[in-house]
Amino acid sequence: MTKVKILLADDHLLVAEALKSLLVPTYDVVGTVSDGMALLEAAGTLKPDLIVIDIGMPQLNGLDATRQIKRILPRVKIIIVTMNEDTDLVGEAFRAGASGYILKHSASRELMEAIQEVLKGASYLSPRITGGAVASLLRGPDIESGKSRELTSRQRQVIQLLAEGRSMKEIADILTISLRTVAAHKYRIMDLLEIKTNAELYRYAVKHRLISV
Repeated sequence: MTKVKILLADDHLLVAEALKSLLVPTYDVVGTVSDGMALLEAAGTLKPDLIVIDIGMPQLNGLDATRQIKRILPRVKIIIVTMNEDTDLVGEAFRAGASGYILKHSASRELMEAIQEVLKGASYLSPRITGGAVASLLRGPDIESGKSRELTSRQRQVIQLLAEGRSMKEIADILTISLRTVAAHKYRIMDLLEIKTNAELYRYAVKHRLISV
């Protein structure tokens, strides 16, 4: 019988190795990546059945990576593994396309159960997270300004990289676009969001969970 193929994405090597050791006896762990860009590439190449994703990854956060992956691989199952118990974040994760959400400090106990549930087509939410997460899902996404909703996935990625402290040259190399295009994105973003400084850009990235603090 063919084993289910699983891809792991976590920028903490010890966590990734621990999850891999847990899964290898039962599943085919086809790869382990440590940033969101590598995740997109690996997902497209390896076409796993299920992906375990940390939210706070460099270059492209887990939520935006989930959204992009679900567009190219709509049938793949995604489980979020994170330290964050914020119920609004839980709601956002499920709306992005995740099927499961578990906490890192209970991952070793819950991950196998979560995988079994999502592979059957169900959803899994860590019992440690309160009913506030259900309320968040029922409430739907927070109402943002029209300007924020106009941001493209590429612009969100540029914001994250800028907030991580990357230079525009580094961003151009990571995204394989020209320096001029990066600059155009940056100034278009700042104009759209009415942001004047890099500090304000950083605060926006934190508030909208593009980076972890």
